[in-house]
Amino acid sequence: MGLSNTSLPQNEVLKKRYGEVNSPTEGPWNDVVGAILSHRSVRSYKTEKLPDFTLETLMAAAQSAATSSNMQVWSVVSTTDPNKKKELAKIAGGQKHIEQCPLFLVWLADLSRNERLGNEEGVEMVVNPYVETFLVAAIDAALAAQNAVVAAESLGLSTVYIGAMRNNPEKVGELFNLPSMVFPVFGLCIGYATREGEGEIKPRLPQPAVVFQEEYGVDSEQELRAQYDKEMSEFSARHEIAADTWTKKVLARMGKLSGMNGREKLITILHSMGFPLR
Repeated sequence: MGLSNTSLPQNEVLKKRYGEVNSPTEGPWNDVVGAILSHRSVRSYKTEKLPDFTLETLMAAAQSAATSSNMQVWSVVSTTDPNKKKELAKIAGGQKHIEQCPLFLVWLADLSRNERLGNEEGVEMVVNPYVETFLVAAIDAALAAQNAVVAAESLGLSTVYIGAMRNNPEKVGELFNLPSMVFPVFGLCIGYATREGEGEIKPRLPQPAVVFQEEYGVDSEQELRAQYDKEMSEFSARHEIAADTWTKKVLARMGKLSGMNGREKLITILHSMGFPLR
């Protein structure tokens, strides 16, 4: 949602994000904060093209994100090609919004660029095979992507992340000719939401369930979770979604391997894509 669409006052936005019971005390506020809190994932897009040079603006925002030690170990591949988007939708289990959106981005953990630099300079990049280095690359990609999302939504565009690129990262690699040591962390749809796609701000866990002062604590966790289950059940009912609680959804998703859609094999796939992960 763009800044122009965040006309709700602060207290209303906070209530939508947290519900009546757990809405935090109002603090400093501006349009940027309002736009961030108004984020919602959009899964239905108009065919309308984006303004010229939108990609360049979003990438400037992405490249302005923090990057560990300025190593910049991420890249992104953009596509507007209907055939490629159709293939990506198949990889993602038939998510039609991938085909609908005018711009799809695949965010990459990319150690290959600095590996090539080392080869050119005759220096062995001895840190590249380690888990820490891959983790840094994945984090860098995520930070860059979120900057792009905030920028896109400030321009009135809508977005949704697509983690299902990891269902078959090798196929994604084939589609985009990714070299060794490059891994598709996730995808991102960008476009203009249809009226039915705009949806409502989805509630999040109460802040005390995830934000701790000085030390970690779980004393109130069950009570807070019960309150959140109620909020999510009511949210689901408003949107004619099966009114399961958040607790039940977590158990269904994380209590069986089938919910991973093949991603339980990622360690083997990462090895095959050039990441030893020592």
